[in-house]
Amino acid sequence: VQLQASGGGLVQAGGSLRLSCAASGRTFSTYGMGWFRQAPGKEREFVAAVSWSGSSTYYAASVKGRFTISRDNAKNTVYLQMNSLKPEDTGVYYCSAGREITVVADSYEYWGQGTQVTVSS
Repeated sequence: VQLQASGGGLVQAGGSLRLSCAASGRTFSTYGMGWFRQAPGKEREFVAAVSWSGSSTYYAASVKGRFTISRDNAKNTVYLQMNSLKPEDTGVYYCSAGREITVVADSYEYWGQGTQVTVSS
């Protein structure tokens, strides 16, 4: 599975962005998908995940209620809708694919290249 993330950019606090992650490969629909982010000088942290069917979703406490993860298996794409953005949401956002949905980055097998999100105050 190859992953290509897009949709990042510069936005003011309170604004919105929608990230997309396009996947190649016929087995996309069998993988759980996750989004992680990494701020400068910090470790990569879990943001959200969705099961292979899309029926189950999981969020970090810091984004719950503001971010929504979803997927379209017909388009081999997973999305992260980010609303009410805060400066602390700034970082490089990575999409990932794994057989098991966890909050641990090492559990995911495939990673996209990352897309930069910058939230100004």
